[in-house]
Amino acid sequence: MNSVQLLWHVRADDTYADDAKLIGVYRTVEAARNAISRLDRMPGFRDYPDGFQIEEYELDADHWTAGFCDA
Repeated sequence: MNSVQLLWHVRADDTYADDAKLIGVYRTVEAARNAISRLDRMPGFRDYPDGFQIEEYELDADHWTAGFCDA
């Protein structure tokens, strides 16, 4: 296994710009889709059914390489 699937729910509207929630980390896209099927009727999620996003995430790799600033 070289990667996993991250399941996010992102609600981007006028009131909640970029309100992203990491739902879970799954071995397969199918497992992430099954999670969506379990959650899409829950409060909040059902109001934003198009907010689910599945993103492949490579293992054993640096994903934040530019540093950061406290200012």
